[in-house]
Amino acid sequence: MHAYYADHFVLPLPEGHRFPMAKYRMLRDALAQELPGVQLHEAPAAATEDLARVHTAEYIAHIAQGTLPPMAQREIGFPWSEAMAERARRSVGGTLAACEAALREGIAGNVAGGTHHAYADKGGGFCVFNDIAVAARALQAQHAARRGARGPLQVAVIDLDVHQGNGTARIFQGDDSVFTLSLHGARNFPFRKEPSDLDVELPDGCGDDEYLACVEQALLALELRFAPDFVLYLAGADIHEGDRLGRLAVTDDGMEARDRRVFDWAWRRGIPLAFTMAGGYGRDIARTVQVQLTTWRVALSYHARWHNGRP
Repeated sequence: MHAYYADHFVLPLPEGHRFPMAKYRMLRDALAQELPGVQLHEAPAAATEDLARVHTAEYIAHIAQGTLPPMAQREIGFPWSEAMAERARRSVGGTLAACEAALREGIAGNVAGGTHHAYADKGGGFCVFNDIAVAARALQAQHAARRGARGPLQVAVIDLDVHQGNGTARIFQGDDSVFTLSLHGARNFPFRKEPSDLDVELPDGCGDDEYLACVEQALLALELRFAPDFVLYLAGADIHEGDRLGRLAVTDDGMEARDRRVFDWAWRRGIPLAFTMAGGYGRDIARTVQVQLTTWRVALSYHARWHNGRP
């Protein structure tokens, strides 16, 4: 199973910054040591043409040239640097590459990605470019270019990060070819939500049983309302009980059960799926990495099922 990383493009963050940049390298090391079935590749940089399917030319230029106003930088949460701009393109490129691999093999993933707070003309919440939106549009463009293609490729975004995917929801509002599903903390960031096609708001302290029931109901509702050709899955680790920013109480077992439900749902329907890690801000970052490693372990088991035939 193919995985794409960009952790060696490290942002020069000030000491004490709350974004756990080290987790990406820790996860890549854990994948290399514990899951030899995962093939690690350096993420390519997304081309301007790909970014421009979603983002405004002015915003792309600001990121490339370092002319982003200070207020816009504060909204993102990262100071601008050449490394920040390069990492942003690589984060998107990793998801684009994972989509290409998933089309061939059923499942692939990005060790980073899930930057769902970025809008067409601005970033936010540690998100510069919206890799999910760019990937959906790239998939649709490739589909449209194929001879005999009928209608747009139908893409489902299953966003199970603890924070609502406000940027993704806004980008695809009114677009019947992309279904945006978000399960998130009702009282968590962003405090001004954008309407997704299906939003499920969760109370603080939500545990395994309630959370998994909501996942089941949401997947059922998705299937009743939409017939996807491709799934983009944000496997946020910040719903975990040990997360500093999550405010939910999903255990290790609950996290694994969540991932199994999503991968199984797509596999049983023969729908290719690309996944990203999205958020994860554990009090003990090593625990966050273990939660994410479990997601990859589950994904690898379903990748094997794709190669062994459909149910």
